[in-house]
Amino acid sequence: MSEIKNNNLASSPFIPSPTSVGKIMRSVIYALIPGIAIYILFFGWGVLINILLAIVASLLFEWFMLVVCRRPVRVFLFDGSAIITAILLALALPTIAPWWIPVVGSFFAIVVAKHLYGGLGYNVFNPAMAAYAVLLISFPLEMTLWSVPLESIKSNLGFLNSINFSFYRELPPSLNFDAITSATILDQLRTEIGLGHSIEKVVNSSVFGFVAGAGYEWVNLGFLAGGLWLIYRKIITWHIPVAMLLGLLSISTFCYLLDAEQFSSPWIHLFGGASILGAFFIATDPITASTTEKGRLIYGFCIGLLVFSIRAWGGYPDGVAFAVLLIGLTVPLLDHYTAPKVYGARKGYDKN
Repeated sequence: MSEIKNNNLASSPFIPSPTSVGKIMRSVIYALIPGIAIYILFFGWGVLINILLAIVASLLFEWFMLVVCRRPVRVFLFDGSAIITAILLALALPTIAPWWIPVVGSFFAIVVAKHLYGGLGYNVFNPAMAAYAVLLISFPLEMTLWSVPLESIKSNLGFLNSINFSFYRELPPSLNFDAITSATILDQLRTEIGLGHSIEKVVNSSVFGFVAGAGYEWVNLGFLAGGLWLIYRKIITWHIPVAMLLGLLSISTFCYLLDAEQFSSPWIHLFGGASILGAFFIATDPITASTTEKGRLIYGFCIGLLVFSIRAWGGYPDGVAFAVLLIGLTVPLLDHYTAPKVYGARKGYDKN
């Protein structure tokens, strides 16, 4: 009888897994690249600096918590989940935010929102959006100063000057702080409407591009291309993105047709904020999103409705993060009442 030399055999059935956490995370990173590249092209190196700072901080905090919790460091540190959290958080931050903003956000996302709930797979809230909400509430000044498109200023900061500004808040002599900062299109619309002014004043200003905020519409098209690629690769399903965008477009179109002086165009809501990024990359988080097909449709549609409600009547110009966090609380209820019927089950059947 021949001796079996390899004892490291897996139990049957011997069916290879089609995917893994690492493969999924890498695919999401690849899908984000077009939007990030366009973001850098229009708004400079600040977004890349935020991403790098957030990634380094997130990996350090991830390593620390894995050691403290006595979990396998190599397995979980390099699964890509911390990197995705860092990138999504960095993309939600102003490109001229000081260096400590992405670091503090990474601490809250990894340590508090992720590991204090048990780690990957046990977190109740989307870590990146939870961290963004905390930063927005805690540091409103740093979180509401956004950079203008590079074409709007005479001099490009450059990579080294951007690093210097991030760490020391120093600008080249040819630039001043007011020249590189501006409110987003959604923030300006909210301010003008609140003052009783016409929306046309913002639409005809330099912050407006073709259909939304100058530069941001192209960034969103980059994220849209990446999101559609994820659906094509079956990394995510179409249910949440389509439902969320449909919910946002339906209520924004209705209100726009009702009163175009008080409510902005649905195209501005679609391409002027974080709607595309939220629909394809944030709301589709497999841990915190609904897991049933009907539940995903309801979940995404309600997020779209709440995003518009916060933008139109709430205290913040963009409500993607808060909408995802709030609707995420209903996921257990959605999964319970939209679970597919078990094959062979009979209504009212009592096994006893």
